[in-house]
Amino acid sequence: MQQKLRIAIQKSGRLYEESVKLLKDCGVDVKNGINKLKTEAENFPLEIYFLRDDDIPQYVEDAVADIGIVGENVVYEKNKKVQIVEELGFGKCRLSVAVGRKEEYSGIAYLQGKRIATTYPVLVKKFLDEKGVQAEIHEISGSVEIAPGIGLADAIVDLVSSGSTLFMNGLKEVEPVLKSQAVLIRNEQLDAGKLKILDRLLFRIRAVKKAKNNKYVLLNAPNDKLQDIIALLPGMKSPTVLPLAEEGWSSVHSVLSENQFWDIIEQLKEAGAQGILVIPIEKMII
Repeated sequence: MQQKLRIAIQKSGRLYEESVKLLKDCGVDVKNGINKLKTEAENFPLEIYFLRDDDIPQYVEDAVADIGIVGENVVYEKNKKVQIVEELGFGKCRLSVAVGRKEEYSGIAYLQGKRIATTYPVLVKKFLDEKGVQAEIHEISGSVEIAPGIGLADAIVDLVSSGSTLFMNGLKEVEPVLKSQAVLIRNEQLDAGKLKILDRLLFRIRAVKKAKNNKYVLLNAPNDKLQDIIALLPGMKSPTVLPLAEEGWSSVHSVLSENQFWDIIEQLKEAGAQGILVIPIEKMII
C-alpha cells in the first residue's frame, strides 16, 4: 500500500478557502463534501483532515496528522512541539493591543495595572513580561472586541486585518504584539518516506508562491535603446530578446517581482519601451 502524508487544515474560518486553493493550485485534487472531516487526494499521496484551527498543532504534535496549515499566532499560542517548515503568504494579520477610541494611549506603560481581554493569554503574558508591564489578563473565547464596552476589560489583544471590527466597536489599534500569516507545520518525527512526500509537496508550494510574487513581462524595444532597457530587467537569468518583423525593433521577455513591478514599468516606459504586456504566472520553477 502506498504511504500517504496526512495534512490538517481548517474545516472553516479565515484560512480554509486559501488552504484548499493552495492545494488545488499545487495540482492536488481536493474534494470536501458537506460536514466531511476527512478526504483523500486521488492524484497525490495525501490525506486531508478538516479540523478546528486551535486543534491543529496538537494533532500534528501527536502524529494524528503529519503536517498542518495554521496561523503563526496559533502555533505560538499553543506552543506544541511542531516545526514550521514554510511561510505560505496568505492569512496575513497582526495580533495587536486595542483600546477605546477616546483613550489617550501614551505607550506600553498605559497597560500597567489594566485589565486586558484576549483569546491569546500565552502570547499576551509573554509580550507584557518582555515589556516589564504588570496587567490582569482575562481569557475569553470569542467576541473579544466587546469586552471594553461591557466593562469587562480596559483593553483587548486580538487579531486585526482591516481594523473595521475594532472601529465598529469603538476601539483603536495602538500596539502590535505579533505579525502572523498561515504557515505549514510538521511533526518532528516524520519517517523518511513521509519526508520525501513532504519535499514533493513543498516543491509545488514554492513554485506556486514564486509565481504569485512575479509577473511575466513582454515589451517592444527600439534596438538603439535595447541595452538600456535590458539593464532594467533582472529576469531569472537574463531577458529573452527576439527580433521583430519591423526592422530596428526587438521583443523583450522577462520576469519581474511584484515588489519591483510598478517602479520598473515606469522606468521602462521612460527608456523607450512600447507595447508592454504583463501576464500572470501560474507556476514558476527555478
